[in-house]
Amino acid sequence: MKKSRVLFISQEITPYLEESELSKVGRILPQGIQELGKEIRTFMPKFGCINERRNQLHEVIRLSGMNLIINDTDHPLIIKVGSIQPARMQVYFIDSEDFFNRKGVVNCNETGKFFEDNDERAIFFARGVLETVKKLGWVPDIIHCHGWMTSLVPLYIKTSYGKDPIFANSKVVYSIYDNEFDKNLDNNFAEKALMDGITPDDVADFKKTSFVDINKAAMNISDAVIKASEKIHPDLENHFNNINKPKLNYHDFDSFVQAHSDFYDEILESANVLQD
Repeated sequence: MKKSRVLFISQEITPYLEESELSKVGRILPQGIQELGKEIRTFMPKFGCINERRNQLHEVIRLSGMNLIINDTDHPLIIKVGSIQPARMQVYFIDSEDFFNRKGVVNCNETGKFFEDNDERAIFFARGVLETVKKLGWVPDIIHCHGWMTSLVPLYIKTSYGKDPIFANSKVVYSIYDNEFDKNLDNNFAEKALMDGITPDDVADFKKTSFVDINKAAMNISDAVIKASEKIHPDLENHFNNINKPKLNYHDFDSFVQAHSDFYDEILESANVLQD
């Protein structure tokens, strides 16, 4: 049986960002899955509050240089990489002077204001990861998305990128967290997310842009869903309980690595991906 490959796309990873439930999972889960014998690749945004010198990040020239068009504007894609030495784990960073060269994750550190272009930042991040994985030529069996900023990845995998041999057989898992924001993304989020191979019907679920709505949309189009926080928004809890697809309930840090690994195996075995 071949070694399965898991692509982790995480909104936050510690120690690059302050510790939170999401950033701890982003740090601990890939290491644990790697130690259980699976191959991994890990991506996150290169937020401006991440200290490049302290974390020894450097640009990967061969992966950088592409332009992504969002809302009729070209945005250069920059790829950087760092290593978490104790975990023997590399982290790829999606960077952009237009979107990530500022102090803050989703809110400005100085004013506390929600960034008005968070919708375009999410689009750029999702597409940037998938374009970079294509350049790497690394074929993931599982694509595991963490945090609402990854919510468009399932859409792209099931539409435009699903035609690419790199992603044709990938199964998308989406984790739901208690990391709510109280603003709506831009009303034109769904329209801006359009690209070749995506129709307006494909993005219908993303026309509502609250935290709850975009998480529901991501859950609807994913192959499987995970409740990653013990307590999540009641509407998302209800949606999770009623959705008809493979799902994994909340596990604490004592058991969540093995539970996730087993869940990945179940998904792949049911899809006949793991073969001799």
